[in-house]
Amino acid sequence: MTKYDKFSPQSRAAKRPWDIHPVWQGIGCVLMVIVPVIAYAASILIVDANIEQGWLPMPAEMVRPIDILEFGMVDHFFANLLVAAFVSILIFTLIFAGYSLLYRMVGPSQYGPMDAPPDEYRSRKGKRR
Repeated sequence: MTKYDKFSPQSRAAKRPWDIHPVWQGIGCVLMVIVPVIAYAASILIVDANIEQGWLPMPAEMVRPIDILEFGMVDHFFANLLVAAFVSILIFTLIFAGYSLLYRMVGPSQYGPMDAPPDEYRSRKGKRR
């Protein structure tokens, strides 16, 4: 601790110059619920098509029916969960990539009003000896 610092038991977190709009928080919350539901529905279709067409062989442990107390017998439960995890990762990746491309095209400039443009770098040709 230096001579001119004051001791404070509470750490001072840096305040952001912006706040997240509540609408974006709500959209993120809805996406966290909706995307896995859509992914599970898509995984049911994908696993059933895989069993009919025989694209990928699946082990017997993945496709056996599971007895869930409230829902009864659920066919291919573990295979559906595995495929749903991959599909939800894919959906979130597509959402992220689309948002970042859109933000890059429409978002604010990379440099602020107080920033200087980057220097042009020109390499010099070296002398051969």
